[in-house]
Amino acid sequence: MDLRQPPPVRRLQPGAKISPLPARPGTSTAPSRRRRNGDRHDGAGASVRVLDPSLLGPRRQARTAVPTIERMEVESVSISYGPKQAVRDVSLPIRQGEVLGLIGPSGCGKTTLLRSLNRLTELTRSASSSGRITLDGVDISALEATALRRRVTMVFQQPNPFPMSIFDNVAYVLREQARRKPRRSSLRPAVEDALSRAGLLEEVRDNLDHPALRLSGGQQQRLCIARALAAGPEVLLLDEPCSALDPQSTRVIEELIVKLREEVAIVIVTHNLQQAHRVADHVAFMYLGELVEYAPTSTLFSNPRQDRTRDYISGAFG
Repeated sequence: MDLRQPPPVRRLQPGAKISPLPARPGTSTAPSRRRRNGDRHDGAGASVRVLDPSLLGPRRQARTAVPTIERMEVESVSISYGPKQAVRDVSLPIRQGEVLGLIGPSGCGKTTLLRSLNRLTELTRSASSSGRITLDGVDISALEATALRRRVTMVFQQPNPFPMSIFDNVAYVLREQARRKPRRSSLRPAVEDALSRAGLLEEVRDNLDHPALRLSGGQQQRLCIARALAAGPEVLLLDEPCSALDPQSTRVIEELIVKLREEVAIVIVTHNLQQAHRVADHVAFMYLGELVEYAPTSTLFSNPRQDRTRDYISGAFG
């Protein structure tokens, strides 16, 4: 085909009947079965919006299966702030050995549910809840709040290192747990272990006295993860941990999340569907406080059961 050849031009006279343009050489006149990204035709010719999983990119799952241990159980949990109900009758398992991704549009109750797992919601005066959440079979309402938050730790959306050294950021948790003030030398192995598990040790090994606030954003977030891991938790809660980071730092954090699932149960709230596809083993889609669908990641993204799930992951709303 000669690319320099201009396309045919129609010149219409008033009242003239419009006829279709002739096809350009080398092109097909058959109707396209595939439309814009995520659209296709059903048998009746209507356009049906679907998700193309290949656009989400490769998943970062480990090749070998990881044994799972049930750590927490959410049973018929509802949460309200005054008269407004934020979470409605949600039930979910949380297992060590897998990452649970919570997705849904803003204001759908994801973060409220996440914060309920270590009772941070009760810090809001207007909050009330019903249902039951257990940790290793024990109702978390029966546990002392500080002790619970050591076992179910949270990393927030914005990195929030303390205004102290890298070493002291991690050692702070260890000192709080100790009955007597430990020496720095006795804390160093545990500090380095936490930094190593968070994938940061090799970058800061020779600068542990460096101010934490001078680290890059991605390093600060990994330091916060190290600080959380230093408490020896069974569950790690991540509230959009990469939303403020650049793509390279996001990649490092995501690879770390997949690796850490072997040690702790992980729950991540994310608005990034590609991220949920890359790191989560199971995904829960929430809408207006309701758990619409919970399924293995590959199933939810490629063959969702609910129309609302299909509409959300295909971009119809959100």
